[in-house]
Amino acid sequence: MAQLKVYGRDTFLRQVRQELSDLLHAAAVDVLQLPPAKRFHRFFPMAAEDFPTPEGRTERYLVVEVLLFEGRSVAAKKAFYARLYRDVAALGVGPADLEVVLLETPRHDWAVRGLPGDELDLPYRVEV
Repeated sequence: MAQLKVYGRDTFLRQVRQELSDLLHAAAVDVLQLPPAKRFHRFFPMAAEDFPTPEGRTERYLVVEVLLFEGRSVAAKKAFYARLYRDVAALGVGPADLEVVLLETPRHDWAVRGLPGDELDLPYRVEV
């Protein structure tokens, strides 16, 4: 289980939203082993005054937050980061313009489809 939130400047994020969603999903499926049919992405395009860019960043600056069940290995997380940095380059996003944070929670801290996460029958392994 995972949900992705993407924050960025409205002028850029709206232009690349679908392509960015596709590459985020591909990385999540390939590296984090999420099910291909599940795509829980939220995009937050913001005005420049609401999303200031830190020094050294450009108008393509993006922040990606991934909320997910705990259990992935450090190696899997690092592979996910590497995949994202590699793939966003096709959108003109350089390493300084992408920040990624993985926020892991125990399965029992989620409720999905009327059940606590630790009672869900998941079609995939969480430990990677």
